[in-house]
Amino acid sequence: MRIIAGTCKGRHIKPVPGMNTRPTTDKVREAIYNMVGPFFEGGLALDLYGGSGALGIEALSRGVEKCIFVDRDSKAIETIKWNLDQTGFTESAEVFRNDSKRALKALLKREVTFSLVLLDPPYHKEKIVEDLDKLSSYGLLEENATIVVEHLKEVDLPEELADLTLTRKETYSGKTTISIYTYNQSDVEREE
Repeated sequence: MRIIAGTCKGRHIKPVPGMNTRPTTDKVREAIYNMVGPFFEGGLALDLYGGSGALGIEALSRGVEKCIFVDRDSKAIETIKWNLDQTGFTESAEVFRNDSKRALKALLKREVTFSLVLLDPPYHKEKIVEDLDKLSSYGLLEENATIVVEHLKEVDLPEELADLTLTRKETYSGKTTISIYTYNQSDVEREE
């Protein structure tokens, strides 16, 4: 695995050891950032199912100012921290061991908002619609925030959900689909 573009272009990072984590391939990661970037001028990103941290580290390399990484697996957390150290992004990141539901509640209490959210949950264990709904209803998204979802082709996601609109959808390698949502805030009160 390697960082594809930006300040750490070509830098190698390691995957999470074992079979519990499915890394996003370099090809799919490149396609994601061609759709949503390719580069950024600051902003706060959330990598909610961090795995190796490759998606979030790629965002940092391409100009995102800070990224919060979340994963519930201790090996993944160790790998994210190692990869951040290798790429020099430790100071630009926060890493938390937690499940997505608790992490989103904790972020609600911190009153942070994200310009970019990366959702790459384990296949067959997805709670994508629930995660998307919480991101919106908790007020965790900046106006025009981009949410990238990596999922199995068979998973049918809605075109509209709360204040989120599906703006692009592409399938790679016959089974992996990338769905891109954009957030447009309504006058709905923030959920407590």
